[in-house]
Amino acid sequence: MGGGRTFLTLVAISGVPVLALVVLAAIGAATPVGAAIAIGLILLVATGLALLWGRDLAVLSETVRRLGEDQPATETPALPGFERLGREIERLSRRLAERSAMLAQLRRADEAIVERLPDPLIVLAADRSVLRANSAAATMLGADLPAVLRHPVLRAAIDRAFTQASPHSVELSLPAPMAREVQATVVPMDPPLSDGGRAVVVLSDRSRERAIERMRADFAANASHELRTPLASLIGFIDTLRGPAKDDLPAQQRFLDIMAEQAARMTRLIDDMLSLSRVELMEHQAPADRIDLVQLLQRQVAGFEPRLTERRVSLEAALPPGLPAVLGDSDQLAQVAQNLLDNALKYGRDDGTIRVVVEQARGARWPARPGVVLSVADQGQGIPREHLPRLTERFYRVDKGRSRAVGGTGLGLAIVKHIVNRHRGLLSIESEDGVGTTVSVWLPTG
Repeated sequence: MGGGRTFLTLVAISGVPVLALVVLAAIGAATPVGAAIAIGLILLVATGLALLWGRDLAVLSETVRRLGEDQPATETPALPGFERLGREIERLSRRLAERSAMLAQLRRADEAIVERLPDPLIVLAADRSVLRANSAAATMLGADLPAVLRHPVLRAAIDRAFTQASPHSVELSLPAPMAREVQATVVPMDPPLSDGGRAVVVLSDRSRERAIERMRADFAANASHELRTPLASLIGFIDTLRGPAKDDLPAQQRFLDIMAEQAARMTRLIDDMLSLSRVELMEHQAPADRIDLVQLLQRQVAGFEPRLTERRVSLEAALPPGLPAVLGDSDQLAQVAQNLLDNALKYGRDDGTIRVVVEQARGARWPARPGVVLSVADQGQGIPREHLPRLTERFYRVDKGRSRAVGGTGLGLAIVKHIVNRHRGLLSIESEDGVGTTVSVWLPTG
């Protein structure tokens, strides 16, 4: 191929002068010997030029190839025109390299911005497949990302955004990995992003706002219902003290004691309602601190000793050292321990035994991932099987009279359930009539 190109170059350079000399020799304008010598010289010079021309073309071709691969040129063309052309090619290559570096920098900046956005963001290709997702999306959705994109409501919004070339927003309720209220906005990109992305899906977690709205409504409804009875009692006793019992000191003392009990009950009720509301607000934010559950339980058990002595209840604690730390919120886990111990003490029998056990999770009833199980068992009357599924409902009581008599608010296990949900754990309640109740909490360690 190179030889053919050299021959053609030789013909192009020497063809006209040689043909002119042949014609001149033919018509007698030049001697044949002189014409032959001139033709030989022309061919010799033309061959040299053709070889230089071919070499320079090969050098330019190799230069373009190497510059296309971001490699420097190794040779320079010899002919003056080609030398200038080579320098222009190198100058153009440097400009293209600078522009390419700038585009790469802009692409990295774009990726960094997307990655560091606090809201989950997903970039979609023209065929609706996922090109990339930022860390917030990975944290929020994890392995459930494909399932979320298949959600019928979100899928319809994506199709409308592509078809109509305009943004579309929808509200989603995502049950996993934790119940969330999410606003999804699909924004088509025209022109497309540097990586070919044709649309972005931005997910905004509205769980906290929705929880606040529900908390306000629930607090008003529950407070008005649960506080009605103790308030009616207080008003009745106040009217009695102002009237018939105005001068009856023994009756006044008895009524004041009852009023103090009702006021304390309202205080406990309001405290538990506020505690439950705070837990629900944070339920969608998994804690990340590492907590030594054994040490935490040792402190909680020590705090219950006066009440245990008062009820003549013994406590057996199996708290082995060296268990892995759990991922959790120390204050909330302390509240779980307090509520479980408080329930065991309230509903267990006098002179009975409460058993507290912490151990590594084993068996098919718990998740396969590493975890620790806390169990609190009492020797109370037990709970009928039909009531077990509803025990974590707020204000649900198996025996309302007994619950109120021992100072229960009906919110203890509801608080435990929501704390366990926030910790991505599991709650299990087992009970047998006449034997007792065991409440177990599984918490992840990684």
